[in-house]
Amino acid sequence: MTTWCRFDDSGTPVFGIVEDGVATTVTGDPFGAYEKGDRRIPVADLRLLPPVTPNTFFCAGLNYRAHAERSAYGGHTAGRSPGSPVPERPEIGYRANSALTGHLAPIIRPSDCDEPLVAEGELVAVIGRPLRHVTPAEARDGIFGWTIGNDVSVRGWQRSDRTFWRCKNSDTFKPMGPFIVTSDEVDPLASTTSVLVDGVVQASFPTGDLLFGPYAYISAISRYITLSPGDVIWLGTDETATVLPGQVVEITIDGVGTLTNPVIAEPENLEES
Repeated sequence: MTTWCRFDDSGTPVFGIVEDGVATTVTGDPFGAYEKGDRRIPVADLRLLPPVTPNTFFCAGLNYRAHAERSAYGGHTAGRSPGSPVPERPEIGYRANSALTGHLAPIIRPSDCDEPLVAEGELVAVIGRPLRHVTPAEARDGIFGWTIGNDVSVRGWQRSDRTFWRCKNSDTFKPMGPFIVTSDEVDPLASTTSVLVDGVVQASFPTGDLLFGPYAYISAISRYITLSPGDVIWLGTDETATVLPGQVVEITIDGVGTLTNPVIAEPENLEES
């Protein structure tokens, strides 16, 4: 198992390999040729970035039964009326790369949002090679590794807007990280996903209780779209938690790590920020 990070090095994004809490710098990237450098830096001293910037940011739509049923009942999903059925096939959505932020970076609630944010802990598959027209079995071999995502949402905007453009894609609404754990020795589908707010567990569910697993999703996407190294597929959530400015949200997936982010309020007078 190899654990990868990506961090800010005086304004330049740099990859590193993490061992025993120390990152060794790397020339190159995880998806091609690379060489280890001679710099070793404690991870605690790094400003971690999202571990990859995807070409395309895919996301699973309603991929846990209970969450799908709650969303249908509450009318939280654009394009579906209340009472719509649970999906019968993998349904693919997208998120904005500009919404990505890293481990320990703040989630910023927009100044015109007057409701709690919703934290949604998700397992994220990172693609390792070009994939087109692959079977689920072939898709398994195409996963480079796993990381963690927090699909932050604003439910009021989700109900009122025709699309998810701001309720899911506002700046900082997509924390991802802290690391990529390679897939050879890790089975996150056998793990538990937990969402903690200020250190208290607010949601917990078996990560593998998916309606459609990662390999089915990748196979379905590849039927129409070529997946490239560094693309990511966020695989959905089962339970959520509300968070307010001043609180800290953590997403833990056994064997993959813990993604931590404080929540702050955007100043109402942006000229003062």
